[in-house]
Order: sequence, then C-alpha cells, then structure tokens
Amino acid sequence: MKLAENKLLIAALGGVNEIGKNMYLIQYDQDIVVIDCGSKFPDESLPGIDLIVPDITYLLENRDKVRALIVTHGHEDHIGGIPYLLKQLNVPVYGTQLTIGLIKIKLKEHGLLRDAELQVINADSTVQVGAIQASFFATSHSIPDCVGIFFQTPEGNVVHTGDFKFDMSPVSGPYPDLHRMADIGKQGVKVLLSESTNAERPGFTPSERSVGGHILDAFARAEQQVFITTFASNVNRVQQIIDAAVETHRKLVLLGRSMVNVVSVAKDLGYLKLPDDLLIDAKMTEQYPPEKIAILCTGSQGEPMAALSRLASSKHPHIEILPGDTVIIAAGAIPGNERNLAHVIDNLYVLGANVIYGSGSSAGMHVSGHGSQEELKLMLTLMKPEYLIPVHGEFRMLYQHRLLAESVGIPNENVFIVRNGEMIQIEAGKALLGPKIPAGNSLVDGLGIGDIGNIVLRDRRQLSSDGMLIIVTTLSKNQRQMLVAPEVISRGFVYVRDSEALMNEIHENVKSIMDNLTESEMSQWNVIKQTLKDNIGRLIYSQTKRRPMILPIIIEI
Repeated sequence: MKLAENKLLIAALGGVNEIGKNMYLIQYDQDIVVIDCGSKFPDESLPGIDLIVPDITYLLENRDKVRALIVTHGHEDHIGGIPYLLKQLNVPVYGTQLTIGLIKIKLKEHGLLRDAELQVINADSTVQVGAIQASFFATSHSIPDCVGIFFQTPEGNVVHTGDFKFDMSPVSGPYPDLHRMADIGKQGVKVLLSESTNAERPGFTPSERSVGGHILDAFARAEQQVFITTFASNVNRVQQIIDAAVETHRKLVLLGRSMVNVVSVAKDLGYLKLPDDLLIDAKMTEQYPPEKIAILCTGSQGEPMAALSRLASSKHPHIEILPGDTVIIAAGAIPGNERNLAHVIDNLYVLGANVIYGSGSSAGMHVSGHGSQEELKLMLTLMKPEYLIPVHGEFRMLYQHRLLAESVGIPNENVFIVRNGEMIQIEAGKALLGPKIPAGNSLVDGLGIGDIGNIVLRDRRQLSSDGMLIIVTTLSKNQRQMLVAPEVISRGFVYVRDSEALMNEIHENVKSIMDNLTESEMSQWNVIKQTLKDNIGRLIYSQTKRRPMILPIIIEI
C-alpha cells in the first residue's frame, strides 16, 4: 500500500487493544521509523503456536522507506519480535546499552548477529532519520535504561513515552527526567503516544524499592531453601534478590536459560552488582545446608516448561522443593496467564512449600512497572499534547486513558483510540483518522513465521476437541474393487476396546459406502473421500454428538 506524500502518518502494528506485541511507526514522506518490535504468548485458542509477533506486511511493501527501528527498552513485549523482523527487513536498530545487549542474545540465537546493524544510544543522543529527527529522555520502569522518544518532523513534534512510571527512588538510575519532559512540552507536542497499562488504577504506582524490604524479610525468616521467581528482564528486582541473598549469607543458584542470559549480560554491562563468589551451580546445592541456599528461577507466569513449573512438578533433575521450603513469586500475572500460575501455586502447596505471592500489603512481592492514573496525568501535563493516542493496553485501558486526558484539559475529539492498522494522519496541523494498513498477528511455530493460517488452526482445534478417525481402504487399480476389508483407526476420538459396537457400525457403513461407490464405477478419489467424510460424519454425530476429523486414505494396488 502506497500512501500520500508530505503527510505525517502514525500507526500501531501491535500493542493496542492487547497486552504485548508492541510495534508502532512514524512516517513522513519517504521516511518510516519503527518503534519497538515485541511479541506476546499465545492462548489456548492457538494450539501449537510458540509466539505471536506483529504482521509487518506494510513495512515489507515499503521496505525502501524504512530507515530505522528504535527500541524503548528491553522487555519481551518490545524486543521479542526483532529477530523475525530482521530476517525479512534488515534495518538499523537503535537502543540503549542494556537494550542492545539483550537484543544481541536473541539475534545470536537466530544466527542474525553478524549481519545486524546495532547502534547504542542514550538519553542525550540524537538520531537523524531522513526528515525525522529523534532524540530521547530518560524514564523509569522495571528494567534499567528505558527511554521515551521525541520525534521532530516538518508537520510537528511527536512523543512516544515508552513504558514508564515516575519512580523517584529507583533501585538503580537514572531518575525520570522531568526537566527534559517539561522542556519537550514547552517546544510543543502535536501528538503524544502514551502507554495505558495502569490507566484503571488510581493514585501512584509504588516504588520498586519498596519490594526489596519484603524480599529481604522473607529471606531472613525462611528456615530452609528459598525459591524465588520473577521476570528475568526485571533487572532492578533481580538486584534486590541478589542483595537479599548476600545479606542473609545464602548462595544463589540461577535456573532457566533466560535468567542466566539476562543476569550475565546485565552483570557484564554493569547493571547488576554481583559478588564473584555468590553464584553456584545447581549440582552443588547438596554441599550446603538448606538455610544457605536461594534459587532464582524463571516461570513467574506459570509457563509449563519453565524452571518453576518443573520444580512444582518435581521434575527438575538436580533440585527439589521440600516441605518447609519457601517459594516467593515476585511478579504479577499477565492477563491470560492466571490459570497457569494458579496451577503452579497449587502444586507448590501440595509439596508442602510456604508460598508467598501477590502485591498486597501482606506479601508486597510485586509492584507494577507502569504508571497509575496520577502518573499518566502528570505525563500529559508535562507534555501538553494537542492530540493523544493512548497505546499499550486493552480497549478498556485506552478508554480510561481518554477520560484522564479529558480531566487535564485535552478535548475528547483530540484523543484517538485506534486499532492495530488504523492510521492517524496529520496535515496542515490537523489530525484525522487516515487509511487502514495491514496489521494483525504473525504466528511463529517452530522455524515457521506466518505460515500457519486459519485453516491449519481450525484443524488443530478440531483435533484437540474431538480427535481424528482414519479410514483406510485398498482398491484394485484395474477392477476398482476393494481387495481387503476397510480399516478404521481412532486417535483421540474413542478408545476402541470400550467402543466396539460403534466401531463395528462405522466399519460396516464404510464397507457399504465403498461397495455402492465401486458398483457405480465411481473412480474420482476426491468424490469417494468426500462421500466417506459426509456419511460417516453424520453417523458419528448422531451416535456421539462429536465431530472428529475424518481422514480417508485410499490405496490403489
């Protein structure tokens, strides 16, 4: 799709009306700048899918205009899709030091690091991308090295906040740069893209530092092993866990590939202070008394293959959770993951563990990295935008953000709640809803990207719901007669030994159908297969009210 020239165009390719998969673009004339390229995890409606990344059809159609990818910070919902983008569109990637360090891990795993053009920026950098100039400002979040982006274009200034909260006592710097934000506001902001995750929560989000005291207290009170899980990329929380282990004289074990990778990169770049003698291998835990061991692991969302899930199922090869051990879940459940996490917590209680989780006053093991209502209003007040596009959130969050904007003086008609693919265009100083561009989900399954469509997913859902029935018939090539009795195989439909009457009836019906077809000298395989599907399908539904996938196989001899 080719769009009109000399207009400022803004669109989301992911990240609105959803949590995760953040990706936005700014376009002026012949220049496109992409902001973030994240991923999100599939739900139960997408069986077999490993990851969801944005649909980049529009970028591929305009590949000669895409100048850069600028990344606000290193969380998965902002960097998880980068390898899949660079495989198809190798553009320069700009990010802060820690962000680029985390991106390098991903690109190395995908064999893309050698050819990638990675540029390290900081809050004082300026990047000229065609007619668009990008500069930055420091924000605070649950990972260090986060920035918002200030775009200057011939049609006006645009700000993307990135993920933020106003944490004035962060575990590690930098502090949110309110002076820079206010200065940007004085220069004039035509459009503000501001995150909306906590737009429903009143007040201010507590400081990340408040979690550290609760973690230390739990470590000190634990009489045996301590297991603690959090997002690997929450480097500030990982630092507080390290500090608690040091303070309580415990050795620390890292479990989970992402945890090991992030800690290694953050330590090498100076974002983590980690004593040399603190870490030990999982196999060495037997050499220490239980009260001298802490295990930091992945699995805070209840992911089935993550370290905590394996521990909760007693399937880890080197470490087990024993009655009286303490397990701390220092993270909140992402919407959609509540059931998986609840299952893991149940299993931990079954093992006799003392489980501590939640953000309430009794636990205090988690605070959000996103600003609540008063912080969103503060950002609006500092930036003073003419137009607001709420991003990074489900529809109810975007809608609530619009109400907050109204409360600080931004007219309702100047707030655009968009869907992925809907463009806002600014021309002659006015913002209007523009044309729609391709946007949606690209599904990652193994090594395949976007090759799993609705038909494949429909088949997978059908298989997972009612199973499959395979009908094998053998025909004579010359006489078109059945040489042997048909074979009926059930997989996930019924247990054959307990359903002999049904299977015999299916078998007799198949034989009857094939006899009728061969007597009528029917030779078209597709007609034979469809006739079997239709007739056997009706029989099965009348007997069982199930609709298994029916797969006829015809062998000619």
